[in-house]
Amino acid sequence: MPSIRRSTAAAAALTALLAVTVTACGPSDDKAAGPGSSAAANSEGRGDGGLKLPKGVPTSIDDLKKWKDGGWQNWDEWARKAQDFANPIIKDHWKNERLAKAKAAPELGVKATGAGGGFGGSDPEPRPVTAEQVARPYHQNMAPVGKIFFDSPKGPMVCSGTIVEDPAHPGKSNLVWTAGHCVHSGKQGGWMRNIVFVPSYNDNGVPMNQVGNTPSQQITPYGRFWADWITTSGEWINMGSEESGNGGSAYDFAVLHVKPENGSGKSLQETVGAAAQVWFNAPSADGISSLKAFGYPAAPPYDGARMMACLDRPGRLVMEQGTPAMDRIGCTMTGGTSGGGWFVNHGGKLTLVSNTSISSNAHTWLAGPHLGPEAQRVFDAISQKFANQ
Repeated sequence: MPSIRRSTAAAAALTALLAVTVTACGPSDDKAAGPGSSAAANSEGRGDGGLKLPKGVPTSIDDLKKWKDGGWQNWDEWARKAQDFANPIIKDHWKNERLAKAKAAPELGVKATGAGGGFGGSDPEPRPVTAEQVARPYHQNMAPVGKIFFDSPKGPMVCSGTIVEDPAHPGKSNLVWTAGHCVHSGKQGGWMRNIVFVPSYNDNGVPMNQVGNTPSQQITPYGRFWADWITTSGEWINMGSEESGNGGSAYDFAVLHVKPENGSGKSLQETVGAAAQVWFNAPSADGISSLKAFGYPAAPPYDGARMMACLDRPGRLVMEQGTPAMDRIGCTMTGGTSGGGWFVNHGGKLTLVSNTSISSNAHTWLAGPHLGPEAQRVFDAISQKFANQ
């Protein structure tokens, strides 16, 4: 198991990876109220506010056994509302072999619309930037980044995610940032199931065909962390599409609160020894000279075994008139990168300013939501919920 001391030292060195300059003031204090959606379930089978969970969700030992033996595969009534989410820990459900079989949750493909690849207000389409491998072992070079695994109606799927700091629990965060479409299918679907986060997945980057035969301490160096609460935007749930990018993509973000599968008393941040801060209301694309996007691309020509990254100056992409402009960079990463963090060096700290949401159909660029007041409300809701726990 990698030591916390080594990971903490690595966290201090993370900013050296980012030759990034930010030209603007600090985060805004905008606290405007607005819609969002959260979800969770506890061992008593009740959601937040005392709401009863849907029929079939495990509420006892016997129910949990049925769930483990396949009850979670019943998608006939796909849980959609916040109180419908359930994600009980199923120990060893995500063994190395099953982790390796998970398919990419694709960046929602977008065809270019005119020269700008978007609507009015979009910048010209960026040139492709070839993704580069992140130095290994990952826990020494990009410890906060990992993979998110979940079950969907299409089978086991994978996204990327980032451990982020929690102001309610300094140094002891259990929060993971990712894309909304990695946890909820938007207007035509509902919550994914069996959602777990694996920090520094495949620490030494062995080929995917060797993952099943590699010791667990190398594939899941810090273990597996199950989501027991999720927040995403109401805009994503009501507008988002799992087939292609649209106006909902501008709100395609989510935050997970997680707990360890092995029942350890340590927080995720304490276990890994690193987390990124989140910068809400950061400068728009023209105020950032460059940023670096990380993730585990799993669609060809990649196989999901290695962490990759792209460094580029962001531009703006407007998906629908009336929705916020997204940030867009040139990048060749493919499906599986969804939810992966976009970072700058802000105040000497590794700082998340967006996450991968959509890509061009040709995989020449990626776009992510600008984290404005809607994103801050989603984050604050989950942080405040666990503030006294």
